[in-house]
Amino acid sequence: MLILFFSLQTVHPQQIDKRDSLMKLLVRAKEDTGKAMLLLRLADYYETNNQDSSVYYLEKSKALSESLKFEKGLYHYYEQSAIVSFTKGDYGKAMEEQKSALALARELKDSSFVINTLNNIGIVYSYLGKFEEQLDYTLQVKNMVEAIKDSSKISGIYHNLANCYANLKQYRKSTDYALLSVQVHTRYNKRNDYINRVYATLGQNYEDLQIIDSALYYYDKAIKESVRLNDTYAEAAIYGYKSNLYANRNQFREMLKASERSLSLARELQSRQMLASSLYNVAYANFFNDNNAKARKEINEALLIATEDSLTDELKNSYIILSYIAAKDGDYATSLLAKIKSDSIQEAILNEQVIKSAAELENKYETEKKDNQIELQTATILKKNVLNYILIGSAITILIIFLLSYRTYKHKRKLQQQRINELETEKQLTATEAVLKGEEQERTRLAKDLHDGLGGMLSGIKYSFTTMKGNLIMTTENAHAFERSMDMLDSSIKEMRRVAHNMMPEALVKYGLDTALKDFCNDINQSGALKVTYQSIGMETAKIDQTTAITIYRIVQELISNTMKHATAKSAIVQLSKVDGPLNVTVEDDGKGFDTQILQRSKGIGWTNIQSRVDFLKGKLDVQSANGKGTSVHIEFNI
Repeated sequence: MLILFFSLQTVHPQQIDKRDSLMKLLVRAKEDTGKAMLLLRLADYYETNNQDSSVYYLEKSKALSESLKFEKGLYHYYEQSAIVSFTKGDYGKAMEEQKSALALARELKDSSFVINTLNNIGIVYSYLGKFEEQLDYTLQVKNMVEAIKDSSKISGIYHNLANCYANLKQYRKSTDYALLSVQVHTRYNKRNDYINRVYATLGQNYEDLQIIDSALYYYDKAIKESVRLNDTYAEAAIYGYKSNLYANRNQFREMLKASERSLSLARELQSRQMLASSLYNVAYANFFNDNNAKARKEINEALLIATEDSLTDELKNSYIILSYIAAKDGDYATSLLAKIKSDSIQEAILNEQVIKSAAELENKYETEKKDNQIELQTATILKKNVLNYILIGSAITILIIFLLSYRTYKHKRKLQQQRINELETEKQLTATEAVLKGEEQERTRLAKDLHDGLGGMLSGIKYSFTTMKGNLIMTTENAHAFERSMDMLDSSIKEMRRVAHNMMPEALVKYGLDTALKDFCNDINQSGALKVTYQSIGMETAKIDQTTAITIYRIVQELISNTMKHATAKSAIVQLSKVDGPLNVTVEDDGKGFDTQILQRSKGIGWTNIQSRVDFLKGKLDVQSANGKGTSVHIEFNI
């Protein structure tokens, strides 16, 4: 997503003079705060079209502001430096600079500066993958801006909220905020600066909603406005979005045009991450346009940049397309090596949380930085070595299959494409399995920690309070307060046990799926939220491994949760049956029902989790529903 950094009122691109005029002012300027601000205006002029020049003027402004002890100038320096770092893809440095700016803003006690910086910190969080933190910061800024009725910033806030919800895959809500941003922008911002980025967000939302005509319409509007605003970074990014859209629709000639334009702009910007991504897109388009020579040249350049800058995603994608290109050229050794490297990188991405945790500890304990780096590198090398041994063991089989597939590809190109799609599906299923297993392991660990650790601690506190009560002389009012505290402690213990039970039901681990689902339905009945009837046929003798049982339990749990949240139902039925064949799961309710066509467009987290788990077990899912007629979900598993 292209998001909006709040610029300073004195340094908007549309507010500055021509470069020549600024240079003339600079020649005559004295060594004072006015010159420091003038240098910032020059840095802003070059921000989107010549970042080296922008950095040069920023550093000169910083040096002058430090010598003058000009805190306002230093605040502006850190804000603009963060934007430059951001456009280069150095999000860690951008976060450090934003935090320095926030400290200065609070020292200056300037609420507008605090609003600007809090907003930008939220944006950097989004590029670090921390979308909940981004939403939290942006909502804080929204409340502050609405409280002071600052109409000049509210359009930008609505746009950033649109990006927050898009990151959380709530595309309808994102589109509503983006359209609201356009409306407010048109009313209050006569210059229409940054309207190009709002249009780009709308284009991405409509693409995710599969409304392609609207997506292309807004992408074209965004490009036109980017040219008008001289926003080269946004223009390059939007051509990249169009390139991906055409790729997903197999329109490779159109993809080549868009990606080549994005590449040209990326070279102007000297943004290495965008350059690597654009080179990959051009190589991809040339491969499918039967121009292997150009594709190979471009992908090799992308690999060089991605390797030098440690751009993990770009490196993985580039190795994948290199594998295809080399295979088509008959260079099977290079193709196999590229396939192995891409798989190794994919494995590292799946462990990204571990790497992030290590990085956070590294920042927190700077004195242990070198030791942590050595340990992390050693562990990574060991893991890669083990993975390589496993891959080598299967390399011969893979190579034979690959050679046979390539010979067939000469005569039946469509069959080769189908094979590629099957391999991608298999990788997705493997990734899903790893995610689901990791999720359940973490649930089990947290449930045990809550029950054994926090539960024991709270019970000990309760016992201590009870003993203390007998040894204290209290007034009636204090006694009532003490009793209320004891009641609150009891409620906390019950809530902790309920949370631990939901995270990993003890009955599921000890007694199996049938007993766990029966207990789950009984718990719902006792809560009074919904009347649930549980039926099981042949489950007493059914042998189901724990991973499968946990997955089915989570599916039923999510379906009942959806019923309680959305169906307005009074009763529901959960049925499991296994008689000499597949395991059948049926969940029905007497709620208000819905149009099942919605599910084809749904990107909600709950339904996505259900579909992912069904796909993981290779099950067949059938949903029957209509408005006013309740809902019936039937799932068949070959277990």
